[in-house]
Amino acid sequence: MPSFTQILIALGAAGSALAAPLASNGLAERSQTFTGDITYYQPGLGACGQTNSDSENVVAMSPSEFQGNCGKTITITKDGKTATAKVVDKCPSCASGSIDVSSTVFQSLVDLAVGRTTVTWSFD
Repeated sequence: MPSFTQILIALGAAGSALAAPLASNGLAERSQTFTGDITYYQPGLGACGQTNSDSENVVAMSPSEFQGNCGKTITITKDGKTATAKVVDKCPSCASGSIDVSSTVFQSLVDLAVGRTTVTWSFD
């Protein structure tokens, strides 16, 4: 018969296996796919400390996905079209999973007149 300690260890291992996949730093695994709204903005001096322009493929992320991801790239998908963008800024008003991109990125996926739509994306 297993001891109380062995049962606790087994339960802890089972709970860990059921938890969402996290890297050792607590951030979501890169293979995770996010779904959210995409909008566009005019880049400038971003929260990562660099200045970017609208002609660059850049993205601002919601506070929940931004932390620790400056300089990382993401791949965004909409109706079979894909675009990549570099994380350069935080979007305080974006909900988790939503992103704000340069108009260059936005119009490679959908017409600017749309203004807001839903996409999926993941870290590269």
